[in-house]
Amino acid sequence: MSGKRSAAVVSGVLAVLLAVAGCGTDVLSPTPTSAAAPTGPAAPGDDPAAQLAALTVAPEGKMTGYSRDRFPHWSNQGGGCDTRDVVLQRQGADVKTADKCKIVSGSWTSAYDGAVVTDPGQLDIDHVVALAEAWRSGADKWTDEQREKFANDLGGLQLIAVSATSNRAKGDQDAAKWKPPAQAYWCTYARAVVSVKTIYSLTVDEAERDALGAMLKTC
Repeated sequence: MSGKRSAAVVSGVLAVLLAVAGCGTDVLSPTPTSAAAPTGPAAPGDDPAAQLAALTVAPEGKMTGYSRDRFPHWSNQGGGCDTRDVVLQRQGADVKTADKCKIVSGSWTSAYDGAVVTDPGQLDIDHVVALAEAWRSGADKWTDEQREKFANDLGGLQLIAVSATSNRAKGDQDAAKWKPPAQAYWCTYARAVVSVKTIYSLTVDEAERDALGAMLKTC
């Protein structure tokens, strides 16, 4: 992908992510019930490097007790739509729906790899901070209700529509083990991870902190 196209992809996706966010929130805030009334940070912090430095550094916790079912998703958002539907509508172009909010067509640019996707079935909604990574970073101590709010956070920078291929390559890995193939997106990705971990008071291990710091230097 050319430099001009990469820059356009990053600029466009960041504009969408920032446009859908509202004011500050925390892990106990109610999950938005519609696309019209999101809550969450307006943008990554003015100084993401300072945010990163303020995160608690700790070894990753164990996976004991983890299940994706401990993070219920996708929640009902009203009008027949669930969280996935809302993200697809927000981040796509020319999105058309059928009965009960079923997404039938549209166009989406996957920021992780630059792929243009027109089949909604080939898209995943990625949790920028993966659910298992959140569990290892402190979410194991939350209630299931808090985990549901995290997994369906429409107000911040936690949810993004990307190609299924890129999302499944990422899996539950943190930034030390996986980075978006599109290097032009590293700055935006690192800022989003730092923002989410700050809002939810999640920890980073040393390798993840260093990887995020390196990506922030590309900003």
